[in-house]
Amino acid sequence: MSGHSKWSQIKRQKGVADARRGQLFTKLGKEISIAVRQGGSDPQANSRLRLAVQRARDNNMPLENIERAIKRAAGSADVSALAEVTLEGYGPGGSAILLQALTDNRNRTLAEVRNIFNRNGVSLGESGCVSWIFEAKGVITVEVNEIDAEELALTAIDAGADDVKIDRATVEIHTQPEDMEEVRRVLEEKGINISAAELLQVPKTIISLDEKSALQSLKLLDKIEELDDVQHVFTNADFPDEVVEKYQG
Repeated sequence: MSGHSKWSQIKRQKGVADARRGQLFTKLGKEISIAVRQGGSDPQANSRLRLAVQRARDNNMPLENIERAIKRAAGSADVSALAEVTLEGYGPGGSAILLQALTDNRNRTLAEVRNIFNRNGVSLGESGCVSWIFEAKGVITVEVNEIDAEELALTAIDAGADDVKIDRATVEIHTQPEDMEEVRRVLEEKGINISAAELLQVPKTIISLDEKSALQSLKLLDKIEELDDVQHVFTNADFPDEVVEKYQG
């Protein structure tokens, strides 16, 4: 399974922990705010806001929090201070790391990210150094449970999905960004419970890491994720299952 998939699973498990929920809701609120600024406060007419609201709901953000974030963004000049920043660098073992941030102070965010990279013995790179390894995809995640994964895969492909990756615990469905909402709609109409649906940067190639580099990489990614300004972190690292279990343990 790709590094993206394993790292996403680890993040999802951490995200449901009460200790991290406040920070997660703050990041979801930022995404809603920037979506409102770019396309207005009507989710039906603003696809980015529609996806941001759905992601917030997938992460159990209370409806009143979502509505408050939309109203605040629609009537606040503070939102205009937020800027989208993409940073790129190299992780342990030569892996690629791409991160997306929403910040009101680019220099602060850059300094915080660079500090984490430097303290972990790796470095940020120039713009474009690793972004070519990734491509934008819609990624829909379904918990396997008692679902027939093979049947689900066929249903997803028929609905317009590009690819389906089946793991022991999840089925990850990849679509073109513009097709994700329609594929999700078809799956939900068939009674399939969606765990997550996001527009993400998925690596076109992956790199296998040994145990030492994999553990270093997981710790580094976690530290970056903890920064308030960072919305998403992507990597092309592939983590051995036993390392993931050790890290989570």
